[in-house]
Amino acid sequence: MRIRKPRPTLRLRLTLVYGVMFFIAGLLLLGVTYMLFQEQVANNKYLITMGQKPTPESDGEESTAALDTEVKQEDIPDWALQGGRELRQAAATSLLTYGSVSLLVVGGAAAGFGWLVSGRMLAPLRQVTETAHRIAGAPGADGGLHERIALTGPDDEVKELADSFDSMVERLDRSFAGQRRFVANASHELRTPLTLNRALVELAMHRESASADVKRLGTDLLAINARHEKLIAGLLLLARSEHELAERASVDLADIVSQVVAQQSGHAETAGVTITEKAEAAPTTGDAMLLERLVHNLVENAVRYNLDDGTGRVLVESRTVADRVEVVVVNAGPDIASYDVPALFEPFRRLGGDRVVTAKGAGLGLSIARSVARAHRGEVTASPNPDGGLTVTVNLPRES
Repeated sequence: MRIRKPRPTLRLRLTLVYGVMFFIAGLLLLGVTYMLFQEQVANNKYLITMGQKPTPESDGEESTAALDTEVKQEDIPDWALQGGRELRQAAATSLLTYGSVSLLVVGGAAAGFGWLVSGRMLAPLRQVTETAHRIAGAPGADGGLHERIALTGPDDEVKELADSFDSMVERLDRSFAGQRRFVANASHELRTPLTLNRALVELAMHRESASADVKRLGTDLLAINARHEKLIAGLLLLARSEHELAERASVDLADIVSQVVAQQSGHAETAGVTITEKAEAAPTTGDAMLLERLVHNLVENAVRYNLDDGTGRVLVESRTVADRVEVVVVNAGPDIASYDVPALFEPFRRLGGDRVVTAKGAGLGLSIARSVARAHRGEVTASPNPDGGLTVTVNLPRES
């Protein structure tokens, strides 16, 4: 699972921009106010002083006389001018101090208000994002395409974006639905002539007058017919597995692994391949039949595409890792380049590009396995072994 790096959200960036702009405007306002205050005080020709002037008496004791309430600046003594300067300095300091504190308080409140407003304005975009994430994370090739944003509100740019997204998803939904119907209908239509062909060939082979050549030809035709029937069945299963599961049941992959290994043991012995089983408890939920087909395809491929000198080997293992369960199938076989592995999961793709009638399989095994895993909210990955062959890992959610 890829860990996303933390990044600033659009809401946080809008809040920061709003707060910074408010503080810049507040600082400019405070600076202009301070300059106007200093200029007004410096240009004032009169100074209002409230106090008393000390005057010496004849007997050496100090007495006081009240100053005029308003005098010219040149008539003011030094002690009064010094008091005026201190008063102006105190007033300027108070202006800057209380102005800065007020700016911080109001600026913090403005940033909080900006956070709330930006969250309110970006709520439609968050709805679009959440819907897109649900569609992208839904299991199956077309999982979640039935969802729509259906955004309500003013007819602005955000609603236009949401409506465009809904239109795109609707077209994709129709396209996937049409594709599924075509595959299912074509597969059903092809089953009928194949069944009829098999019946006619078997009838011709079992006639008393049938010659050895006819029986040999019938055997070959039945083998080709069986391969085509298997191909059609695979297409039907592939179309079904791409649906999201409507019902789920508890399934232990260890039971499925044991059952599949028992089914494939005879075929493996005939091919000279040794199967080793390590079935540990791996509880999950899903469709037991589809999961059995998933494991069956992987084991069958591992036996089929193996060493043909009698030294072939296959390891089938089920296990639990944290909150996930895994089925791992490891086989021996020819060397496989890492860049060839992704193509093996595409329908009708085989190693080496073999697409002839005599090929070992229909080329749907890994495609069906991946579709089944995705329908169960899981994934199938493969990696080449250093000494040849593949390691295929199925990763599914663990039953809670």
